[in-house]
Amino acid sequence: MSTVEPDVIFDPPHPVVQILRMLWRDKFAFGAAIFLVLVIFCAIFGPMLFEDIATKQNLRGRNAPPFDFSRNWLYWLGADALGRPLLARIMVAAQNTMLVASGAVVTSMVIGTSLGLIAGYTSKLTSQVIMRLADVIMSFPSLLLAVIVLYMLPPSVLNLVIVLAITRLPIYLRTSRAETLEIRERMFVQAATVMGASSGRIVFRHILPVILPTMVTIATLDFALVVLVESSLSFLGIGIQPPEITWGLMVSQGRSYLTSAWWLSFWPGLVIILTTLSLNLLSNWMRTALDPVQRWRLEIAGKKNG
Repeated sequence: MSTVEPDVIFDPPHPVVQILRMLWRDKFAFGAAIFLVLVIFCAIFGPMLFEDIATKQNLRGRNAPPFDFSRNWLYWLGADALGRPLLARIMVAAQNTMLVASGAVVTSMVIGTSLGLIAGYTSKLTSQVIMRLADVIMSFPSLLLAVIVLYMLPPSVLNLVIVLAITRLPIYLRTSRAETLEIRERMFVQAATVMGASSGRIVFRHILPVILPTMVTIATLDFALVVLVESSLSFLGIGIQPPEITWGLMVSQGRSYLTSAWWLSFWPGLVIILTTLSLNLLSNWMRTALDPVQRWRLEIAGKKNG
């Protein structure tokens, strides 16, 4: 009497576990993700934990040098011209910098992608009107437009978010429109149209999920550019003003002491560099991980490392 062994069923790993495995296979992207998680942690909890210390003046410790491990660990990166610990100020400043960048990127991505979907799927007249709007915005250099607008408006987080979001709209609008024009001709969209699906259902249930990975990858890369632009505006003195803190403002405040206290500008500048570098590395990984055609590269790399 023969026995039949039951089939062995292998459950696929949870999507989060699968993403973490792919991230681990790219060590540079994994390190970038760890650094960005640390920055986000500082942006969320930094002001709650260290805002009083970051704003309290101590004139006896003004321009204190870094690496003095006999003092409180918050002074290990040195102190500024008013004796305030740089490490605490960098952690507190992360909130404003990340708030401006994330607000601008999310706003521009949502509005730009929506307009691009409309321009790519609706009538030619509507598409032409929307694209001319993008051309008008692109005709002005983004940094120059931000400088002009912020010179007329009072500097605040909300105004910075609005100005930076407007300058970043065209990249999402043009990309989503191009993707929509290509996807609308595919068989599954044509089938949904024949079955009587509404335009809204086709756009948001069939086209948007396909172009969303591309938009997220662009947003990650664009986040780094917005951080640089915000830091540049704060450095020029037309961004967020004291007593608020941003990394760019810290670099600006330390430039008068470059010959005597280089650490005032060096540490916040280094954080800006590491943040933008991490975002670029992570966006490069996402471009491969979110593309089913290219994902096999990470899987092969994982097998070789294993």
